[in-house]
Amino acid sequence: MQLLKSHAALLAVNLLYGINYLVAKGLMPGVIGANGFIFLRVSGATILFWILFSFRFEKVTKKDLILLALCGVFGVGVNQLFFFNGLMRTSPVNASVFMVITPILVLILSLIFLKETIRKVQIVGVVIGASAAVVFSLQNTADSFATSLGDLFIFFNAVSYAIYLILVKPLMSRYNALTVITWVFTFGLIVVLIWPYSFSELPLVEWNELSGTTVSKVIFVIIGVTFLPYLLMVYAMKNVSATVASVYIYIQPILATFFVYLYSIFGLEDYSRDISVVKLICTALIFAGVYLVIKPAKVNPEIKTSH
Repeated sequence: MQLLKSHAALLAVNLLYGINYLVAKGLMPGVIGANGFIFLRVSGATILFWILFSFRFEKVTKKDLILLALCGVFGVGVNQLFFFNGLMRTSPVNASVFMVITPILVLILSLIFLKETIRKVQIVGVVIGASAAVVFSLQNTADSFATSLGDLFIFFNAVSYAIYLILVKPLMSRYNALTVITWVFTFGLIVVLIWPYSFSELPLVEWNELSGTTVSKVIFVIIGVTFLPYLLMVYAMKNVSATVASVYIYIQPILATFFVYLYSIFGLEDYSRDISVVKLICTALIFAGVYLVIKPAKVNPEIKTSH
């Protein structure tokens, strides 16, 4: 049951991330710059985490504080700065495809640092899922996204997030999820505060001119795409490996495109692309790849011997 809940949490996380590509993209840079947005997002989520944490306070060792600090740097600070600055400069679909590289990076890092055993079927799943996701997203754009600055930022974001998934895994066995994510965001906020552009963009926002819809979108990004997903992710990683957690990113290109389609139907920001048979085939292959990676290994029954 715990394993099922973990996979449900991972699915919810990526559903929220899928819509975030459009919500956040629609706010930048017209309403607020990427760096100012990151400050609001990280500081708001950190406050919410500390409010909850105050009711379930748990001490951490000085040694683990160092590891938590590194998680904050790669999982929140560097991660968010590259992602939002990249998303502001590229399309939602382009951003989602570059996130697909994360499971591959996690797989490599897991082999090197965690000495995890990677089964052949998982490697096949990673290859199938990643290939299908790339082909899927290439159907959405005709520009040279591979050379754009925004896409390069998204790539660095994926690298940073992969490192975070590897670093945070050992902490899951020693502390509850709320303890881990509260300290991760606290150290991540320090990185954001050090970044000079975090404050320079806030005064440029015309706060009195913002509509109720715009304010709701900002709140959604802070709570629905930051606070909840990070909390759900650390909960899920108590029961699944970093590789399994990261493979759900394969779903994001599909979700992002689905929400793009809904946006165009309801007359919102139009990032729409044609739906094709190729995309439907890629959808099936992406889910097949996810299945191969999360599929439990077969356990041979114990062979009884007579004495």
